[in-house]
Parts: sequence; C-alpha cells; structure tokens
Amino acid sequence: MMIAYIERFVHEDVESVPDPESAEQEGDVLPLFNGVNLNGTVEFAGCGSAAGSDFGGVQFSKPLAVIRPSNSEDVAKVIRLASRSPHLTVAARGNGHSVNGQAMAHRGLALDMKAIESKIEVDPATAQADVSGGALWEDVLKRCVLDYGLAPRSWTDYLGLTVGGTLSNAGVSGQTFIYGPQSENVTELEVVTGNGDVLVCSRNQNSELFFSVLGGLGQFGIITRARVLLQPSPDMVKWIRVVYTEFSEFTRDAEFLVTLEEGDSFDYVEGFVFVNSDDPVNGWPSVPMDSNQFFDPTHIPRTAGPVLYCLEVALHYNNVEPPSAVDTRVERFMGRLRYVEELRFEVEVGYMEFLLRVKRAEEEAKANGIWDAPHPWLNLFVSKTDIANFDRLVFKNILKHGVGGPMLVYPLLRSKWDNRKSVALPEGEIFYLVALLRFCLPYPKGLSVQEMVVQNQQIVQICTKNGFDFKLYLPHYTSNESWKHHFGNQWTRFQDRKASFDPMAILAPGQKIFPRNWQPS
Repeated sequence: MMIAYIERFVHEDVESVPDPESAEQEGDVLPLFNGVNLNGTVEFAGCGSAAGSDFGGVQFSKPLAVIRPSNSEDVAKVIRLASRSPHLTVAARGNGHSVNGQAMAHRGLALDMKAIESKIEVDPATAQADVSGGALWEDVLKRCVLDYGLAPRSWTDYLGLTVGGTLSNAGVSGQTFIYGPQSENVTELEVVTGNGDVLVCSRNQNSELFFSVLGGLGQFGIITRARVLLQPSPDMVKWIRVVYTEFSEFTRDAEFLVTLEEGDSFDYVEGFVFVNSDDPVNGWPSVPMDSNQFFDPTHIPRTAGPVLYCLEVALHYNNVEPPSAVDTRVERFMGRLRYVEELRFEVEVGYMEFLLRVKRAEEEAKANGIWDAPHPWLNLFVSKTDIANFDRLVFKNILKHGVGGPMLVYPLLRSKWDNRKSVALPEGEIFYLVALLRFCLPYPKGLSVQEMVVQNQQIVQICTKNGFDFKLYLPHYTSNESWKHHFGNQWTRFQDRKASFDPMAILAPGQKIFPRNWQPS
C-alpha cells in the first residue's frame, strides 16, 4: 500500500490540488494521493531523472511524480485522480525507448509500466500467451520458446521493448510482410482508458477500443495486458546477406520475396543501405556477419554510386531437417535474385540467438558509451511509388556518408494491416520502412546532435516538397495542423476516439496531439 506523500500541504479534497506549474515553482511536492490507497509506490525526490529523458536524448522533461503501479487498478486510480485536476496528465513509460519525448509527462504523472508484475502465461492448446503490458519482448521470447517451444509470430528487431509500448505504435520487423506488425497478432487486450475504466477488449468485445489503442500512440488507453498469438518455434536460422549496387535491382528482389505466397518465401526479409567506402561504421565492414568474413570491394564496379544496398533474409528450420534439404530451399529463392554473387555472406544461428541479435550490439554499444549517447532517429513509411526518388534525393545525396548507424529500408504489405486500427499508412499495397538509426559517434567526423536533428527535418521537408506519399512511423509533430495532415482522412475518426476514451486528454501528453481539456474541432 502506498501512503500519501505530503510535503507542505494537506488536502482533504483532491480537487483543491494546486496548479502543477505553480506547485513546482514553489518547490512543493504535489500531494497526489491523499486518501487514495495504491498497491504500488510513488517517488517524488529526483523523479525527473530517469522518467525525464528517453532513448532519443534530445528532449528532457520533469514529471511531478513517478508512480510504480502494482496492477491495472492502480493505473486506473492514477488516471481518475488526474481527471479531478484541470492540469494533470499521465504518461505510460515502458523501457524508455522512445526518441522524441513521446512517453514523457512534463509536470504530470509518469507511470513506470515495468513495475506491474510481469506475467507471461502460455496456453499451448490455443497457442496464445497472456502477457503484461510492461513485460519485455525478450522475456516473452525466452518464456515461450524455452518452456513451450512456441514463439510470437511477429517481432521488432530490438526486443528490449515493452509489449504495451510496441502495440501502441505497431511493432515492425522482417516478419511483418508475412504476419503483419505486432499489433495484428493480438486477440485480446486489457486497457485502462482515459476515463479511468479497466476494460477487456477484442474484435468482438469493446471492439472500437480494441482497434483504437492498437497503433493509437497511447492516446486512448494504457495497455496492461495483451493476448499474443503464438506458433511453433524453429530450432535454427540460416541468415544471409547479399549486396546490390543498383537500387532498382535491390527493390525488385525485395518486393519479389515479400509478395510470394505465404510459406513459399523466406521467413524474414529486411534490407539496409551502406556507404561505398571502408568506413568501419557506415561502409563495407558493416555487412559481414562474423569476424571470419571479409568484404572484398574489388567486386564492386567502379561505376557504382556513393551508397550500396544489402538485402538481408533468413530461413527457419528444425534440427531434424537434413542440411541438404535446407540448402535446397534456400537456393530455390536465392537463384532468382540478382545480387553481386561474390558478395554473399551467411551464418547459421539458433532461433533465439537470431532474434536477440541486437542485444549483442546493445552490449557492445554500452561498453563503449555509445548506447547512452543521444539517438535522434527518424522512421518513415514511404510509398513504393516514391522510394526510388527517396533513394536519389536522400540516400545518394544527403546521407551518402551514412548516419553513424544502420539505414534500414525494406518493403511491407498494406494488406497485412487492418485499417480499422489507428496507424496511418501510405496508399498502395507496397510501402517501405525507412529507419535512420543514428548514433552520436565519439570521433570528429560525426555530426552533432543538433546537426542530426536538422538533417532529419531536411529529409522530411524533401519528402513534403516533392509530394511523396509518406508517413512518419513513431510520429512526432508539434502542431495541430501537422497531426491533421499525418492522419489525413482518418483524423475525424481519431478525434472521435479521443472524445470517447480520453475526453479530457489526460493520456500521452508527450505526443503533443491534444492539449489538456481540448475541445473537438
């Protein structure tokens, strides 16, 4: 049970809580829960440290308090309390991996969702798992695979993210072309709405809430539990990278693989752009998959441009399958691709090792201090109709020296996304994820944080100026007009959902979509 922390004022009526801004200016700690019993804890002293920053490291804020709820009812009590003040807002914070302050609540209340008891309950009979919203995907992976030989169908590349956090955005990776994003692979949710109601929802029960919160940027409710679809997990992965000099050939082969019949392609398809140089971070050395492999640049024609392209694929298999059969399956697909044959790299790894591949990169980055540096990342969905011009204007021009980290680009299929959910997508069946995963590198050639931010803005401006059909993924805008443009003809629906499930705009203030106590326009 959490006892109310009262530093200077004692309020019997919560509605008399002082304005958060003035309370902070006077040095008073907001008397949050006078007479309200929680099972979790609250922290005031130093509460602006961890919850006041995120992985992006470019925006900083200071919540009035960090609440560590024990269960969904604690979350509901916090929201109901905030609703009795004209100023308080509530942000759900998972593992703090957002990049533009999306999970912050300046002078509001930050909910540490990882504090809720992590439950991962697997039902092998239905091939589903009930998972806490604050659970990390890497823990879901280990529990499901090691104990049951099952695994979720769709992933993100980095698994140190919370279930509720990725479902509130979408959750994409190299399996998305088969199964859709993570938000398409849940059958039921428990959600705490901005009204303070704890509701179970699915396609058939409270369906409008279900479709709203999936990809809803935290605007309509906080996901406290998700029922995730599972499938048998393989034992091994054959992991392959091949190099292209021409973007048109790269995209043709990538689109060919993602549009094959389900079960008749690789199990994972991604790609990335790299610099045509010996730059150890951005160039040729970023392609080989282990220390025994070497990128021989003599196989690159002198006519090649400033950047090259790598198609990355993976095939799942089980140990009982003969190696010759696995090789036959692989070559059936690879034989139809037009990559530089001498620049093919492959390894065989365990399934969990493959899915946790970014974990190794994280450990290395933490060891050399890069992980804690600012990360002004930019993620976009760009229509197939505009991706060649994006390559010409952005990859081959603005980013021809790289971004100090991966520049992902790979196709996704719109038909794998349910348009009743809240994610905004480009038109057309095929669109590309473009992820510029910038790191501030500790050497003179690296751009400053501000320069990276300006470059991101320049890229978005180029897309807008040239009329590209694109959407920001993990979007961040600061004006109402920009958000209207982002959602387009979905804006009215988005507003209506806000009016239904969070009418006082208490939730997710860091997204800067709706001000507190907004009125529908």
